[in-house]
Amino acid sequence: MSNALIQEVVEHLEALPPNLQEQVLVFVRNLDSSLPQGIAGQSLVQFANTIPESDLEVMLQTIEQGCEQVDPNEW
Repeated sequence: MSNALIQEVVEHLEALPPNLQEQVLVFVRNLDSSLPQGIAGQSLVQFANTIPESDLEVMLQTIEQGCEQVDPNEW
């Protein structure tokens, strides 16, 4: 973010009454917490091809058996 943009936001914020400044703060905190969290994909590349093929097959079979099935007693 450019310094000019930050400065403009601050100028507008300073012109607001305290109750609206508080609303802006709450809004900005909510925006910040809604940003995706996690690890960049590039840092996970080191783990590529580290799961044994036999484990992948077990995982695939388990997913196929457990997914897309309806449990009528669930609700």
